[in-house]
Amino acid sequence: MKIVDLSRELYHRAPTYPGHPPIIHGVWKGHEDAFAESGQVWGLSSMFISMPDHAGTHIDAPRHFGKGGIPINEYPLEKCIVPGICLDLRHIAPRAEIAPDDLETAVKQTGLAVPKGGTVLLCTGHHARTFPGKDYATDNSGVNVAATEWLARQGVVHFGIDSMRPGPMGDVNLLVHKACLDLDITHIESLCNLETLLGRGRFTFIGLPMKMREGTASPIRAVAVFDM
Repeated sequence: MKIVDLSRELYHRAPTYPGHPPIIHGVWKGHEDAFAESGQVWGLSSMFISMPDHAGTHIDAPRHFGKGGIPINEYPLEKCIVPGICLDLRHIAPRAEIAPDDLETAVKQTGLAVPKGGTVLLCTGHHARTFPGKDYATDNSGVNVAATEWLARQGVVHFGIDSMRPGPMGDVNLLVHKACLDLDITHIESLCNLETLLGRGRFTFIGLPMKMREGTASPIRAVAVFDM
């Protein structure tokens, strides 16, 4: 098999969603200190990390969208290992809305069907163009509510995008989140390397969340697996 990593790296002060806490990552105990504390017997190093549950590449839990949604520790793992396709939407302008017609055209270009019970990953080129610059947090394109409804009608369990939010910044993005709760789907944010999936056909998407009690989201190690 061929595995393509679609996950952003987590590191100290990596970009987080505007208004969210920063990622704090550092050394808890170094090899030298641990070796000294053990009486010169062993030196086991460890690190610590503090971050929001929406840090890095992550999947939103329905709880994020509304009080009636399930938290991430209850999200079905069957929805975390699913068939997927990737759409080329790099021609969409920054901050623009991705509409149903854009999705339909991009699906036709792949020559594939949207996998029912699967995922659709949206390659907008935003991560490749802007990360980790200031524009990464603001200038993304994204789906509108009509496009979100179109994806749900195709039978997907979620969709993913290579930016911090599923819709363009502003009210559209908030309405897309609400629509996901109403439509019983969710989305994955801050993917990367989606360009490497284009033109390669269907794959198996794997993105397992951490089992954080009452979590509104969770970082995932998102990968696409191709049979060779």
